[in-house]
Amino acid sequence: MANCRRLSGAGLREVLGPAQGLLFDCDGVLWAGERPCPGAPELLERLRRSGKAALFVSNNSRRSVAELERRFSRLGFPPASAAEHVFSSALCSALFLRQALLGGGGVGSGDSGGRVFVLGGEGLRGEVRDAGLRLAGEGESAPAEPVRAVLVGYDDQFTFAKLAEACGYLRDPQCLLVATDPEPWHPLSDGQRTPGTGSLTAAVETASGRKALVVGKPNTYLFDCIVERFGVDPSRTLMVGDRLETDILFGKNCGLSTILTLTGVSRLEEAQAYMASDSAAAKDMVPNYYVDSIADLTTRSGE
Repeated sequence: MANCRRLSGAGLREVLGPAQGLLFDCDGVLWAGERPCPGAPELLERLRRSGKAALFVSNNSRRSVAELERRFSRLGFPPASAAEHVFSSALCSALFLRQALLGGGGVGSGDSGGRVFVLGGEGLRGEVRDAGLRLAGEGESAPAEPVRAVLVGYDDQFTFAKLAEACGYLRDPQCLLVATDPEPWHPLSDGQRTPGTGSLTAAVETASGRKALVVGKPNTYLFDCIVERFGVDPSRTLMVGDRLETDILFGKNCGLSTILTLTGVSRLEEAQAYMASDSAAAKDMVPNYYVDSIADLTTRSGE
């Protein structure tokens, strides 16, 4: 059972030394807004030099993988933080829909798979296009192909009209309802909150009477994509995140040891409350270890 132990000193070397790789959330772990978290670029460079894999799992569906890669570069992270190591909820939602609608055939397969109605920004829409899927409202032929899926992501232009259109498509029981992630809100730099994908998904579920399949953390599909591409060993992989209900639960669901960093959403007191709870579900959100910030991991990286 996870016991939320502070990771430092000899314990840090004991945990990081045998690890083959680490999975990192991005927002609140590697960076806060347009500032890298102290020690984050240095840690990734040390991991690279010691031969340990660094992979990135983000529930942020607003940006494409290419945009995230540019952000790594802009914030001073090492060049090894490349696109093939980034697994975002936008990318993996597009991969999931390609498999569901095209059977994995992708671009040039000869099967259009119908269209996808996306509630989300251009980053998400771009990933869906790159997966070989057609978007509702773009380049439609006559008669228009049926909408086979509604994909809900982060959409700061969400409207009643979009909600009504989504519900219209979802009257067809064969039309899939998929959400990129369950996060109900995101913190802003001024201490305020902005609604997240989970809030928009709840609106669509309530209005349509349908239940969404959620691709992102804490569900395991992102890790399934990583295993398919890199063949990682869960027993020798660590998950580093800032949100108990997504990052830490994701690690638990995937069989990974977990590290909570206190630079983001969740507080140590929340983890301790979950640990004291009689609920098995609450205990699943208790990290194995915690650090004040990712800088605490740079003192020893298993070199």
